[in-house]
Amino acid sequence: MLQLTKPLAFIDLETTGVNLGHDRIVEIAIVKILTDGTRSVKRKLINPEISIPPTSSAVHGITDEMVKDAPTFKQLAQEIKQMLDGCDLAGYNSNRFDIPLLVEEFLRAQVEFDMKGRRMLDVQTIFHKLEPRTLGAAYKFYCDKILEDAHSAEADALATYEILQSQVVRYPQLGNNLDSILKTVGEDPIVDFARRFVWENGVEVFNFGKYKGKPVAEVLRSEPQYYDWMMKGDFPQHTKQKLTEIYTRTLLKKT
Repeated sequence: MLQLTKPLAFIDLETTGVNLGHDRIVEIAIVKILTDGTRSVKRKLINPEISIPPTSSAVHGITDEMVKDAPTFKQLAQEIKQMLDGCDLAGYNSNRFDIPLLVEEFLRAQVEFDMKGRRMLDVQTIFHKLEPRTLGAAYKFYCDKILEDAHSAEADALATYEILQSQVVRYPQLGNNLDSILKTVGEDPIVDFARRFVWENGVEVFNFGKYKGKPVAEVLRSEPQYYDWMMKGDFPQHTKQKLTEIYTRTLLKKT
C-alpha cells in the first residue's frame, strides 16, 4: 500500500480549453488522501466568466448554461486553498496542465497559493515511462476496470488514485512513498509551469525561442527589453512572475 507522510491531493480539472494563459476552470475535483488512507472528496462546478467553446463542452459535457449560476474561482479560492493546505499534489498529466492552470487561477484571484515544499507527482509520468497508454487504458490495465464517466473531474481523479495504488503494487522498484516514487521516475527541472524556463546546472535558462539554452539572467542583463517584451506578451502569469523574480534578482546584483 502507498505510504504517505503528509496528505496527497489528487486534482482533476475540466476547463474551457488548454491555453494556460487564457483558459479557465469549469469544474474541479479534489480527492484528498490522508496519511491513514482515509479520503475526502470535493467537487465544484465553476463559472469561468468566459464562454465555454462547444468543442470543449463536447469533451466534458459542461455548458455555459450549467455554470451560469455557479460560483467563480475567486469566490471559491479560499475554500480550495484550505482543502489543499499541507498537501502534496498529484494527478494525471497534472504537472503540465492541471497544477499550472490551478496556480494561474489563484494568481488571477490574487490569492496566494504557496507551492514551496509541495511535492508534485504526475501519475501519467509513471504510466508513460513503464506502460505508455491513455487514462482510460491505464485504468483498464492497472485496475481491470472500465472508466465510466470519463472527463468527469471526480471520476478521473478517483481513477488516478486507484491507478497509483496499483502501480505501487505492480512495480516494487517504485517503493511505497512519494520520495521513492519521484526518485525512480524523476522530477522535471522546471522553473515555471509553462516550461518557458528550466534549470540547468543550478541556473535558470530559456527553454524556447532564440535564447533557448541561454541563462535568463545573462540575457536580461544584456537585453533588458526582452523582459518588457515577455511581460507584454501572451505568457501565463506564473511565467511572468518567475521572470520578474529573476529580473529583480539580476538588478539587485548590478547595484
